[in-house]
Amino acid sequence: MAPLPGELLALLNRPSPCFIATTMPDGSPQLTQTWVDTDGEHILINTVDTHRKVKNVERDPRVAVSIADPEDTSRYFSIRGRVTSATTDGAADHIEHLAQKYLGGPYPWFGGKEQTRVLLTIAVDTVIHAPR
Repeated sequence: MAPLPGELLALLNRPSPCFIATTMPDGSPQLTQTWVDTDGEHILINTVDTHRKVKNVERDPRVAVSIADPEDTSRYFSIRGRVTSATTDGAADHIEHLAQKYLGGPYPWFGGKEQTRVLLTIAVDTVIHAPR
């Protein structure tokens, strides 16, 4: 597992644009914009159990993630890694944390409160920095 550079950790702790790529059953890529977080060692993505990316990583845990500087999106990090955990434990609380970071308030439960949240933990294999 590759360590997360300080500049990347700083972006992960801000409301930074993030995209995650997973692999469809036919091998084609699937790309989703998402909120992102970190525990200091891994990348954390919060999603809903019925979303395509969850099904994809259950079958193939390899992912690519791109995180951009919100003030200069030409400055970004590309990450390749694998999902090592997909859990509902703490995921509802975590989406509230992300909503504070990205929206400045409580999570509005866009799809309804009956959704089951899933927290994906990504172990980082490769980090590529695209400085400006």
